[in-house]
Amino acid sequence: MLLCRVTGSTVATVRAGGVGGARLLVVRQEGGDPALSFVAVDAVGAGAGDLVLVAQGSAARIPDATASVPTDATIVGIVDEASHDPGG
Repeated sequence: MLLCRVTGSTVATVRAGGVGGARLLVVRQEGGDPALSFVAVDAVGAGAGDLVLVAQGSAARIPDATASVPTDATIVGIVDEASHDPGG
């Protein structure tokens, strides 16, 4: 899983089957290059500015909300608090 920040949303009125009404949010990995943002399916009701957990690959399709969605990135949690000790 990746720790990411929601930076925006994406609107796609024409979608492949299975994507349906899924919300598509733009996220960027925390501490990562802002130019490397990507789109993730929102399974938890996240919003702009939220710190979120993003599952990728086959794990992105495990939640019930995305079981039939052709996605490789799903927001699976909104982070309440995170701490990091870069030294160890």
